[in-house]
Amino acid sequence: MLRSLGRRPVSGSDEDLRVAALRTAVSRLRRELAAHPAEFPDRGIAEDELAALAAMTVDGTPEVSRLRRSLLVIAGAIGSVSALSGGLSKVRDAVDLFGEPPRR
Repeated sequence: MLRSLGRRPVSGSDEDLRVAALRTAVSRLRRELAAHPAEFPDRGIAEDELAALAAMTVDGTPEVSRLRRSLLVIAGAIGSVSALSGGLSKVRDAVDLFGEPPRR
């Protein structure tokens, strides 16, 4: 579903639909993480990186390589918490909308 989103603006604004999808997915995962009752060693890392991702959605189109790095950090921090896997998948799908980072 998210893959069909392009760079068209959201109705009534000039916002990139990919950015809107990323903002929504990050917000959802942040809420799920906040509501998750169990503590785990890298929870703080995941929370910090999700906050960084949320901040990236404020200033226009984020840098793809930075998005991918954040996704890896978040996946590493919460990857074994199965209750958060759906939210993590949505964030990954939203990051994928931006394509691959440029080759060096």
